[in-house]
This record gives sequence, C-alpha cells and structure tokens, in this order.
Amino acid sequence: MVGKLYSFFKRNDAVKALGPGLITGAADDDPSGIATYSQAGAQFGFNMLWTVVLTYPFMVGIQLVSARIGRVTGRGLAANIRRTYSPWLLYAIVLLLLAANVINIAADIAAMGEAMRLVTGHGSAHYYSLGFGFLCLSLQIFLPYRKYVRYLKWLTLGLLAYVATVFTINVPWGEVAFRTVWPVFTWNNDSVTLIVAVFGTTISPYLFFWQASQEVEEIRADNSTRSLRKAPLHATANLKRIKIDTVIGMAFSNLVAFCIILTTAATLATHGINNIQTSAQAAEALRPLAGEFAFFLFALGIIGTGLLAVPVLSGSAAYAVTESFRWRNGLDLKALQARQFYAIISLATIGGMLLNFAPIDPIKALFWSALINGVIAVPIMAVMMLLARDTRIMGDFTLSRRHTVVGWIGVAVMLVAVTAMFATM
Repeated sequence: MVGKLYSFFKRNDAVKALGPGLITGAADDDPSGIATYSQAGAQFGFNMLWTVVLTYPFMVGIQLVSARIGRVTGRGLAANIRRTYSPWLLYAIVLLLLAANVINIAADIAAMGEAMRLVTGHGSAHYYSLGFGFLCLSLQIFLPYRKYVRYLKWLTLGLLAYVATVFTINVPWGEVAFRTVWPVFTWNNDSVTLIVAVFGTTISPYLFFWQASQEVEEIRADNSTRSLRKAPLHATANLKRIKIDTVIGMAFSNLVAFCIILTTAATLATHGINNIQTSAQAAEALRPLAGEFAFFLFALGIIGTGLLAVPVLSGSAAYAVTESFRWRNGLDLKALQARQFYAIISLATIGGMLLNFAPIDPIKALFWSALINGVIAVPIMAVMMLLARDTRIMGDFTLSRRHTVVGWIGVAVMLVAVTAMFATM
C-alpha cells in the first residue's frame, strides 16, 4: 500500500504541481491549531464544525492574493509593503509577527516533545523538544531548497493521521451533517472567544508571508522562470497552477481541522471531557475512550505537523525581517550567502526552544500569540488587498472584481472576529 502511494505521488503530474499552497495549508494545522480545534470539539461538540466550513472560501481567497503578489512581482509580501507604504507600518507588523511566531514555535515544539513522551512512554518531554527543534533548524540550514520542499510535501501526509482517526471511532454521521449546517449553542463569552480562536488559527498572518515568499523561491529555483510582470506569456499557466495548488492546499487544511473537531466531539465531548488545553492532552484523553490506535494516530499527527509548521513559522519570520531591510534571503542560498536570513531562522527556533524552559504559562502564551495574530491579520489583509488592486505593483494582473469582493469580505469577517475578541476579554 505504501509503495503504491509513493508511486502515485512520483508519477502524478497534478501532485507534482502542488507546492507552496499545499505546504502552507498543512502548516496551518500546527500543534497549537490542533489544541484549538480539540478544545472546540471537546467543549461544544459538533456545534463548532461550521467554523472551518465558513472560513474555507476566505482562507482560499486571501492565500490566493498572497501567492499572486509573490508570483507577479517576484518579491515577497514584506518587500512589496516596504516599497508602497510607510516603513513604520511595516516594522510594527513584522515585529508583532516575529513575537507571535516565536511563541507559536515554543508551543509547537513543546507539544511535539510531549507527544513523543506519550508515544514512547518514557523520557523527558523537554529533551525531546530540544531534539525536534534542532532537527527542524538543521534541515532548513543544510538542505537545498528543492530537497527541502520535497521533504515538506511528504510531511503533509502526516496530517492524514487525523482523517484516519475518524474511521477508528463511532461517528453519528447524520447528527454531524445536521449540526454542521444548524449548530446549537449559546452566544456567550466562551463560545465567542473560541470562535475567534478558530478563525485566528485558520487565517494566520505567517501563512501570508510564507506563501508569497515561496512563490518567489519557485522563480529563483528555475533560471528559465521570471516574475509574471516580466514574463506575461506565462501568466495563464502559472495562475492556474497557483489556483489549483491553493484550493487543494486549503481544502486539505480545513478537512484536517474538521476531522480534529469531529474526533474530539465524538469522543471527549460525549464523555464529559470538555476542557482541553494542549494537543498532547487531547491525544492522552483519547486513549481510554477511542483505543490505542486512535491515540497513536493522533499523537503521531502532532509530531508530523510540528515538523512541518516550525520551519514555516521561523521561515516566514525570516522572510519578513530580511525583506524589510533588503537583506539577502532564500532557502536556495547557503548559510554564508544569507547570514541574516539564517540567523533569524536560528534565533526564532532557538528562542522558541528556550521559552519551554522559562516560567511562562504556555496556555497564556498561546492566548497572547492568538491575540497578536488576530490583531495584525486585519491590517495585513487590508494592505494585501490594496496591493493586489494597485496597477503600479501588479501591472495587468490586478485582482478580478469577484476575487476582490471575496477578499474584502474576508477582511470584514476577521475585523468582526477581532472586535468580538476584545469585547469578550
């Protein structure tokens, strides 16, 4: 079975075309996100499934904008903001992004270490976390871009563990379908806060910077490729590829999120376990209710998605900072060719690792990370929409009217979510 799956991925041209969109979507389901989705399922059962369905079109829309900006201009998101708006706006956004990403890295690495401790049954979660952190850092520094991207693509398969988990438990599919379109819950502080958390987890600023920069990396990796402004004849094929890649990548991301909420709703919520604060805690709670196999799949997924998300978090921060100051950057460059770029990757990853040893409440840290992400997502999304409609930046490749409407609705949804978050604090 594994051999057939490998052969399919090697031969299928459609699968080969998947890249930045697939990796970005999969990285969205990081261990911190898994904790949020697990809490949604445990606390509100099937009544939170609608959130990942609602966010899907907006997630696709804004990530398409991000990828389009990168491919058309040949520059990352921060570089385009720097050329168009006040540098202080850019510096404020990048500083908050860096802070949120380091906190997220800390939470993800801690979850990976705890999951490994649960799987092995012995050892220190802190030491496992250090091992995972240095592994992620080493792969980013020493692997060439093309090999590194192939490695990230294969890691996305780890998220299938959450889809497989659904089929190891009893699921009342009729109720699931009904509650997805007709949820029942009380609008109060807890429900609004969790809805905002799901929205913030699903539509995260670091994904915008990562996907735009990965499109730039794809241009740099092929000497015959140019930005679409310089090679407009390639526009049709590339924009079609970006659309397929992003639509599939975000669908994969939201399917996994849906399955996590579904799994915890069908097991933890039905047995009165309503308070889940970490992804590892969710995996441990599953063991007596759903069996060893479901527990193993859930824990394995935490490790797999963490290995995928940590490099994306540190890499997106590095792209944002180096583009802001016009420093050389790119995973296709060696460490000595882009010292500042790899230094920021190293500092973000090591900073996250060290936070695990600091006397900081990880749950509060995650809250502040979600708060920062939610706050900066709105202005970043608004700036992206303005950039994508600016002919000085995009030339003949500005957004269509339909895409513009969807994008601004997404901005409005996030603005309402952030406003609700502050109103319920």
